[in-house]
Amino acid sequence: MRFNKSTISIAAACLLAIFHCSLGFGADEPEIDLGRWYGILHKIQNAALEKNIGARTINAVIQEAEPIPEVIRLDNSQAEFTMTLEEYISRTVSQSRIVEGGKNAKKYPSLLSRMEKKYGVPKNVLLALWGMESNYGASKGRFKLSDSFLTLIYDGRRGEFFTAQLLALMKIADKNNLKVEDMRGSWAGAMGHYQFIPTTLAQYGADGNGNGRIDIVNSISDAMASAGNYLSKLGWNKGERIVRKVILPADFDRGLCDGRTKKHLTEWTAIGVWGVPKANKTAGMICGETNAGYLAYENFYRLKKWNNSNHYAVAVALLADRLK
Repeated sequence: MRFNKSTISIAAACLLAIFHCSLGFGADEPEIDLGRWYGILHKIQNAALEKNIGARTINAVIQEAEPIPEVIRLDNSQAEFTMTLEEYISRTVSQSRIVEGGKNAKKYPSLLSRMEKKYGVPKNVLLALWGMESNYGASKGRFKLSDSFLTLIYDGRRGEFFTAQLLALMKIADKNNLKVEDMRGSWAGAMGHYQFIPTTLAQYGADGNGNGRIDIVNSISDAMASAGNYLSKLGWNKGERIVRKVILPADFDRGLCDGRTKKHLTEWTAIGVWGVPKANKTAGMICGETNAGYLAYENFYRLKKWNNSNHYAVAVALLADRLK
């Protein structure tokens, strides 16, 4: 099946009304550029056909597309990150998240053990990431992913990136016999228990339950296998800590707290850091506003490839320690 111009033009005309009426765009907000919106739909249609994506999936994305004004508002009003490390840890490594992680450890003991054995990623790390990313599946996202991506492409800030994500999403749906219109996630396009973006899922997704499909939204086994596979491919070292808490001297140079400056452990000891183990390795340093610091080992930097935030990687490490 191929789509013709009149089909998409009719759909686009309907979308204009939807954009202003059904989705609550006010009179003081800019009108959608119908020509540009149609051009985006046409571009995605052609690109999807070139990638041999099936007609059903293309239909579901193109003919049922609706812009989401809330996505544009969220994209344009992301708050600057201002929490201190201590505030971030307090919020994310909460007692409720620790308790819920313990419950899931008891609920999925064989699955966690199987994933640890296959991918070499400890079960407490898999649990901690699950808790951080979706609160153990309770917060996987509510936005229709294809519409979020189309809206973000229209918004124009990172059009090429979101085009790649949408096409990857369509390919994943097609390959795994999933209904793309039912796939929900965050406004920015992350999905499932571990909040993968589609291009990452396409590269590292794994079938955890052996049914020949990869569905990280509805299958905990697939989600956990994909997370384990991703960390394994990043070189996860099962025998090494992520961070170690240490005490900083009063005159410690806070310029060394960026995580990028790595020193041998003997060097950290030499400048007065207390609690550094004796081992032949290097580590970075992450600090908050107190005299506590965290030696960051190589697994820390692997976590940063998942989410490029020092705060996030420290929080995952501390939550994982609490879930051992």
